[in-house]
Amino acid sequence: MDTNQIAYTANERAPAVPQWLNKGDNAWQMTASTLVGIQSMPGLVILYASIVKKKWAVNSAFMALYAFAAVLICWVLVCYRMAFGDELLPFWGKGAPALGQKYLVIRARVPESRHRVTTDSYETTEPFFPMASLVYFQFTFAAITLILLAGSVLGRMNIKAWMAFVPLWLIFSYTVGAFSLWGGGFLYHWGVIDYSGGYVIHLSSGIAGLTAAYWVGPRLKSDRERFPPNNVLLMLAGAGLLWMGWSGFNGGAPYAANIDSSIAVLNTNVCAATSLLVWTSLDVVFFGKPSVIGAVQGMMTGLVCITPGAGLVQPWAAIVMGMLSGILPWVSMMILHKKCSWLQQVDDTLGVFHTHAVAGLLGGLLTGLLAEPDLCRLILPRETRGAVYGGNGGVQFVKQIVAALFVIAWNVASTTIILLVIRLFIPLRMPDNQLEIGDDAVHGEEAYALWGDGEKYDPTKHGWHTSSYSEVTAPSRFVDGARGVTISL
Repeated sequence: MDTNQIAYTANERAPAVPQWLNKGDNAWQMTASTLVGIQSMPGLVILYASIVKKKWAVNSAFMALYAFAAVLICWVLVCYRMAFGDELLPFWGKGAPALGQKYLVIRARVPESRHRVTTDSYETTEPFFPMASLVYFQFTFAAITLILLAGSVLGRMNIKAWMAFVPLWLIFSYTVGAFSLWGGGFLYHWGVIDYSGGYVIHLSSGIAGLTAAYWVGPRLKSDRERFPPNNVLLMLAGAGLLWMGWSGFNGGAPYAANIDSSIAVLNTNVCAATSLLVWTSLDVVFFGKPSVIGAVQGMMTGLVCITPGAGLVQPWAAIVMGMLSGILPWVSMMILHKKCSWLQQVDDTLGVFHTHAVAGLLGGLLTGLLAEPDLCRLILPRETRGAVYGGNGGVQFVKQIVAALFVIAWNVASTTIILLVIRLFIPLRMPDNQLEIGDDAVHGEEAYALWGDGEKYDPTKHGWHTSSYSEVTAPSRFVDGARGVTISL
C-alpha cells in the first residue's frame, strides 16, 4: 500500500468521517444550502433594492438583510426544533437550542421523516449527513420565507416594527406550518404532499404578506401611483440569482444526491421557463409589448408552482404546471385584482399574494392531480398518487385542499395577532414625513449620489454637506433629504 492509499484509508476512518456519512450527499446538501442562501443574500436583497422606487432602495434591501440575520439566530436558539424536533402538539414541536456539539455532529434525523433514502442493502428514512447540515439547510428556507413576506410591505413599514415582527412570525407562524407538513405533524401523518415548500413557504408568505399589508396600511398615494424600479438591469441580476438558486431549493429537498434530486432540478427549470414565456406572451397580446418586470413575475410564479411537486411529477406535467402558473396568477394580478375593491385597498407592494400565494396554492393542488406514483415511491414513505393516475388520487387532491385551508387560516390569524400586539408598542407604519423622504429619513443613507429621474444637476441642491466628517471621510447625504424637500419620483 503506497503513502496516498494509507492517507486515504486513515482519512476514511477518522472520527470526522463516521461510517454512516455519505460524503456525496453531505457535499450536495451543503451546496444546496448555499444556493438557497444565495437566493436571499444577495439575490432578494439586490432584487428588492432595484425593483422599488429610488428613495426606498436602501430600506428595502435592509429589510431583507436584517431578516436573514435575525432568522438564523432565532433558528439555532429555538425555532429549528420547534419545526423539526420532538412533538409538543400535533402542529408544533418542542423548542430547544440547536447549538450543542453532541446534537449537531450526530446523524441527521427528523421525527417521522418524510424522506426515504435507499441504498443497495437497506432502506432508511434518515439522511446520510450530520444534523448541522440539516439545521442550516432548513434555516435558508425559513429565512427566504420572511424575506418574501417583506415584499408585501416595502415602502412604508416601520423598520422597528419589522425588526420585532421577524422573530415573532418565525416562532408563531412559520414553525407551525413546517412542523405540520414536514416535521412529523398531523398533516404529514395524513399524507399531504409539500415536496419543497409550496405551502410551508410560498402560500404562507403570500397570505401573511397580504394580511400584513392590510394591517400596516398603504404607501403614500404618490408612491402607489408611481413606483418605477430604479434599476431594471440590477433587478434582472437579482432575479437570475433567484432562478439559479432554485436548483438547490428543490434539488436539496430529497436530502440526498439521488435521481429524484435530478428530476426535481430539471422540472424546476422547465416549469420556470414555460411560465416566463406564457406570462410574457400574455403581456404582448394584451398590452402590446413584453415587460421585463412581467417576465420576472412569470419566472417567479413558475418556480413557486413547481415547488410542491418538483420531484414528484413528470417533465410534461412540469410544462403543464408552467403554462397554468403563467396564466392564472397573471389573470389574478392583471384582471381580478383590478375588479376586486378589497384587493385594491390592500397595498401589496410587489404583489406577493399573486406570485406566491396564488402560485403556491395552484402548485399544491396540481401536485394532488399530477403526482406520478413511481416518482412518489422514490421519496414518500407511503403509497401516493395524483388524481389523474386513479386509485386513491382523488383523496389526495382533497387532502391538498384541506391542508391549504389550514395554512391560510393559521397565517391570517397568527399574522394578525402578532401585528396587533406589536402595534401596542410600535407604530406599524412610518409617519408621513419619513414616507415623503424615504431612505435618508429612515436610515440616514441613500443608494445613489443623485436623485436623478430626469433632474439636471444643481450644485445648490445636490452638493455635499460641509461638515468636516463628510468632507474628509465620505460623500454626504443629499441636501434635499436633509432639508426635507420632497422630490416627486
